Amino acid sequence: PMARAEKVAAVAELTERFQTSAGAVLTEYRGLTVAQLAELRGSLGEHTTYAVVKNTLTKIAATEAGVADQLDGLLSGPSAIAFVEGDVVEAAKGLRDFSRANPFLVIKGGILDGKAITPAEIEKLADLESREVLLAKLAGAMKASMSGAAAVFAALPAQMAQLAEALRAKRAAEAAADGGAEAPADGAAEAPADGVAADGAADGRTESPADGADAPKA
Repeated sequence: PMARAEKVAAVAELTERFQTSAGAVLTEYRGLTVAQLAELRGSLGEHTTYAVVKNTLTKIAATEAGVADQLDGLLSGPSAIAFVEGDVVEAAKGLRDFSRANPFLVIKGGILDGKAITPAEIEKLADLESREVLLAKLAGAMKASMSGAAAVFAALPAQMAQLAEALRAKRAAEAAADGGAEAPADGAAEAPADGVAADGAADGRTESPADGADAPKA
């Protein structure tokens, strides 16, 4: 039997694990060998701790951590808990896959973000893509977007050069059109001046007889 000091320490450790873990999955391991338990721990990764627990001490720790109601009815028989500090989906996958290969491991339920979850919900979690896979897909999407943006930026200088050339050609065409329109205008402006000179000459010719007519009267 455990000494009182050991029990107090065990309760304190379990309480802290309940409080600090992202999730906890309760299992029954009856029939599993020590080697199989070691294999299970290895399959869950470094961010999940799989611990064989005493039900009485675990109930006390769950009460102190405020999760006793979520674990109600689960702490019976040989119990072990997977305390998850990392990716809950990855841990759920590890437990599900191991239980399929080793039916002696029974997933009984657990806690996720302070709420009770059923074995069926843990199965659904295991069907999701892990955090690493999602991050890899996100990185791939971002890389593709950056490649597309780089291609656009690379094409900009050529497009700007084409635009500048098109503007230059347009302005040259407009200048040529304006030059052709000014020539007739100059000719038209000079014609009236010649006409005015002609009118002056005509006036000079009509005034001479008038002057001559005045001479005899004098």
